[in-house]
Amino acid sequence: MRLDLAKKSLAVGLGLALLAGCGGGAEDDDGPVELTFWSWAPNIEEVVEKWNAGHPDARVVVSKQASGDDLVTKLLTSAKGGNPPDLAQVEYQALPTLVSNDVLADVSGAVGDAAEEFAPGVWDQVTLGGSGVYAVPQDSGPMMFYYRADLFEQYGLTVPKTWDEYARTARDLRAKAPDRFLGTFSSNDPGWFAGLVQQAGGQWWSVDGDRWEVGVDDAASRKVTSYWSGLVAEGAVDRSPMYTPEWNKALNDGVQIGWLSAVWAPGVLQGNAEGTRGKWAMAPMPQWDPASPRTGNWGGSTTAVTAGSAHQRAATEFAVWLNTDPEAVAALVTESGVYPAATAAQTGGALSEPPAFFANQPDFYARAAEIADTAASFTWGPNVNVAYTTYKNAFGEAITAGADLVPALARVQEATLADLRANGFSVG
Repeated sequence: MRLDLAKKSLAVGLGLALLAGCGGGAEDDDGPVELTFWSWAPNIEEVVEKWNAGHPDARVVVSKQASGDDLVTKLLTSAKGGNPPDLAQVEYQALPTLVSNDVLADVSGAVGDAAEEFAPGVWDQVTLGGSGVYAVPQDSGPMMFYYRADLFEQYGLTVPKTWDEYARTARDLRAKAPDRFLGTFSSNDPGWFAGLVQQAGGQWWSVDGDRWEVGVDDAASRKVTSYWSGLVAEGAVDRSPMYTPEWNKALNDGVQIGWLSAVWAPGVLQGNAEGTRGKWAMAPMPQWDPASPRTGNWGGSTTAVTAGSAHQRAATEFAVWLNTDPEAVAALVTESGVYPAATAAQTGGALSEPPAFFANQPDFYARAAEIADTAASFTWGPNVNVAYTTYKNAFGEAITAGADLVPALARVQEATLADLRANGFSVG
């Protein structure tokens, strides 16, 4: 039976199936152990071999998997069947679903002072707003603003530092070059929109005692939605979805001269707009309150220990090593191409040089690290898939109809609440 996540947090004090007590699986680490690690990160085997070379008593074996919903489904199935891996790479937004289904262990009793290695906003995403720790952050996706520096200069535009300035710049560009846009509102990318909401201080899920609270339509979320609804309605920004052939061409042709994206954007730009190499620059996202700069996250993953593992302490030691040890994190950058969640690894070393596509901005990663440190806290809920699917449907229909987007946000709120109730969660 599905366990209410809020009730699970109360169970910590009772020592029920949590690592802080005796562990979800029987600990059996007296002799050499073998740990299975499900991951989709490229070349992760090369990183793991560094651990195996120095830890013959706790060998880790990688099993490559698909990412996203496919991995969540497989983890749920393996846990139900009693044969889960010891560790798994899990996206932040999937953690509550897996925790509420008793798939992941609370490793708060074994991670030591690992929290000090990460920005508070990133660490909060693995605690789910409570005292438990359900994974160790691996990589993050702090959001920033990418823009065509050459076209900004050509049209006499200034990089916007606030959202009011962004709106004025978008209008100014349209007046000077009606065939170009500063950006687009993408109704098929809920993770992107969630990052914008995070920056504004929105909290779509939270735990209050033994109940889930849902705030998809909270004041911050409505502010963000109303802002973009206005820009779309007046034609100041495009309404085309991202990651389509048309959008890719618009990036390459200079029709789209700005992109609100994450730290991994250079790879996308290189793949989709190779002809613009060296013409882009990166800056912090426009701010609602410049005196208190914040950003949101779009993407990122963790290393989690399963509740069914018989070697939770050894698995936790590996998870902490993988994401905090300088040699391991450097290998994650060079071998797997991730942007590390550990703050100490976000500058210097493997990130001393900018991405090849941004060779014109040598301080790229220094600026990215400053931005990443301002990541806002955010708690994901156990039914992100429902919220995301409803977002795509409701916002997509509103965009197509040329309608106000705020009622679409209310539809996401209603669907998210209804799903929690239907699945037996206590809801406030």
